Amino acid sequence: MAFVVIGNYLSPFVRKVLACMELKGLAYEIDPIVPFTGNDAFERLSPLRRIPLLIQDGRVFLDSSVICQYLEDIHPSPPLYPADPADRARARWLEEYADTALADALIWRLFYQKAIRPYVFGEERDEKVIGEAIERHIPRSLDYLETQLPAEGYLFGALSIADVAIASMFRTAGFVRFAIDAARWPRSAAFVQRVLAHEVFGRLAAWEDVMLRLPVSEQRAALATAGAPLTATTFGTAAPRHGLPRT
Repeated sequence: MAFVVIGNYLSPFVRKVLACMELKGLAYEIDPIVPFTGNDAFERLSPLRRIPLLIQDGRVFLDSSVICQYLEDIHPSPPLYPADPADRARARWLEEYADTALADALIWRLFYQKAIRPYVFGEERDEKVIGEAIERHIPRSLDYLETQLPAEGYLFGALSIADVAIASMFRTAGFVRFAIDAARWPRSAAFVQRVLAHEVFGRLAAWEDVMLRLPVSEQRAALATAGAPLTATTFGTAAPRHGLPRT
């Protein structure tokens, strides 16, 4: 079964899917666009203009959580969701928390303002939004995580979807120099460091580092030179355009 992933290596949602595929040993090709440069054909596949997309034999799967659950269903080994029903429910909740609360604070309020607005759209950063993220939204999320994360190891023994989803958000936030204050949130800081030290994140980091800090227009060529598993064609466009507002 041929897998094609549409989405940028630097996206935490794309990273979650790619980590899932890497852990399960699934080969794929990738079209590493940012959602803001997708063409009309991309919008027909992704009506919300969001990444990632997974295409398999002409079928399109949207939303990182939906994709990861699909991959788990068709390739259950090694498992990324705990076997115990209560643990599985908690893993799904923590994945959801990462994709909503953490993404709101770390990605849409911090990374978007510091990286996407100036370097993709040529717009000024909203310093008020950044300040509120640092002073209120991120601490609130970390206060909760500090009560949920283990002092050692991963959340459910082996690496799970919850570990991957949480760490992925902090990896992207790190691109704009955010780091967890280990004195204030020691469990969270140590947990994220442990998860990101896993070999699967190291393999993905190699591709991320190739394109990090390059203009969008130069990223695909740099990845091609480095030997990334790129698709032959791309849904990307030269001019960015805003996606639909998030609610």
